[in-house]
Amino acid sequence: MPALTLDHLSFTWPDGSAALDDLTGTFGDERTGLVGRNGSGKSTLLRLAAGQLTPTSGRITPSGDVAYLPQKLTLQADLRVASLLDVQEPLDAVRAIERGDVDPARFDEVGDDWDVEARTQAALAEAGLAPDMLDARVGQLSGGEAMLAALTGIRLRASAVTLLDEPTNNLDRAARHRVHEMVRSWRGALIVVSHDLDLLELMDATTELYAHRLSTFGGPYSEWRSWRDAEQDAARQAEVDAKKVLAREKRQRIEAETKIARRARAGRKAAESLPKILANARKNAAEVTAGRLRGEAQGKEAEARAVLDDAGRRVRSDDEIALDLPDPGVAAGRRILTLRDGDRQWVVQGPERVALIGPNGGGKTTLLESLLAHDAVGSGPRGLETPDSADPSEIRRHDVSGELHTDRVAYLPQRVDGIDEAASALDVVAAAAPHVPEKELRNRLARFLIRGDTANRPIGSLSGGERFRVAIARLLLADPPPQLLILDEPTNNLDIDTAEQLLEALRTYRGAVLIVSHDEAFLRRLGPDVVLELAEGGLTAQDAADAGAPAG
Repeated sequence: MPALTLDHLSFTWPDGSAALDDLTGTFGDERTGLVGRNGSGKSTLLRLAAGQLTPTSGRITPSGDVAYLPQKLTLQADLRVASLLDVQEPLDAVRAIERGDVDPARFDEVGDDWDVEARTQAALAEAGLAPDMLDARVGQLSGGEAMLAALTGIRLRASAVTLLDEPTNNLDRAARHRVHEMVRSWRGALIVVSHDLDLLELMDATTELYAHRLSTFGGPYSEWRSWRDAEQDAARQAEVDAKKVLAREKRQRIEAETKIARRARAGRKAAESLPKILANARKNAAEVTAGRLRGEAQGKEAEARAVLDDAGRRVRSDDEIALDLPDPGVAAGRRILTLRDGDRQWVVQGPERVALIGPNGGGKTTLLESLLAHDAVGSGPRGLETPDSADPSEIRRHDVSGELHTDRVAYLPQRVDGIDEAASALDVVAAAAPHVPEKELRNRLARFLIRGDTANRPIGSLSGGERFRVAIARLLLADPPPQLLILDEPTNNLDIDTAEQLLEALRTYRGAVLIVSHDEAFLRRLGPDVVLELAEGGLTAQDAADAGAPAG
């Protein structure tokens, strides 16, 4: 029996845009990775399945109760962890009975769950959390701890269907590994939306939501991607072959028409010396033959065109960001950045790629912002506001500091803030490249899929994905180009295909890169030259091969 059934499901937003259109399909009773481009409707589908949204038409039917973990947890800070785990009532009842309360209502609240405290503490410990945190307030937890606690609560409820939307976003390496371990041993149907490639490798099946259609492959993401790429290679080759066949059939139809016309002229000339009755008979026979030849040629051409149309439908027409970064002219020995920890220092020079890793709360973002706000970089990175949220006292307390040796720096923070909501995408990018003609700016923006009227719309009216692409564009299209790119968790807001484009661009970029990321698969494929871990108040050089070591 399917865990989730979609029957001609459609959902339209109040502005009339269709998020899902006549979607039909099923999800099995297994671990399924739900993938697709940003904006394809994945999160909307999960919210419909969880009952948070009502379909415009059609139905979505789960096999039982549904548990849902949204991408962004909106938890009450004063909520107790026991409430987050949905064990507050039986826990309080057991404790009251142990204190001597004999009210029958207390026993009803406990039911058969007398070991609720021990069971819940064991689940917390398995998730890497403190077993004694049941009475703590959610506001006392870090973001990673809150996510792990919420996931632990969902696991304890053992719902028939569980929906997770980007459960590892913003989690540090240790927390990601714990989520991966929980998923490995998950019982029941699990549907996961994620850009975390290591998490998607733990799935039994991969379902893609593409062009308002679902397609399912029986295997993890890497196997599905290999199959999809091979299928697309075959589809493109089939389209090429079909075009050749159609061109041949067109030529043969033209040749047939030429032959028919030539025969008709010869027939008319010969008929001039024949009796009328014989001439008419030959004319009729010639017309029948011509009709047959014409019909055969047209039929073969029509058949070839149909084959081409079918082959063309199999070829995906995905729009992709084209990140072709300009050469900033950084010489191999040019000093770009120095990072210090007491008496130790690391000098970044030339087009080196440096990964800054470490647990959440370790001070990575604070180090970046302090570096940008208090070093000699003039008015800040070109085209960006100088950060004002850095706390240099925290960095000095750890004796970790840095110094920039260039003022051509581009910084992409975790949150895309500081962009004038009333300005257009064109205005924002023009401010970073004031000497580039408007036509050229529009051409460059089009490579970021910001085209036509969209380039003139206010930033505040753009979708989240469009806003993020504008933020990247103003960094990478700056003139002169930056000599140092500083990226703080850039893949959190990117779909897998766009992250792949960014990865390829960074590999060939001739400037320096300083990247903060918990995305191990991304770092593994980037292959940084230097890996520094910021933890427990200090910087430590790590083996670059370990930066993206897969979970488990």
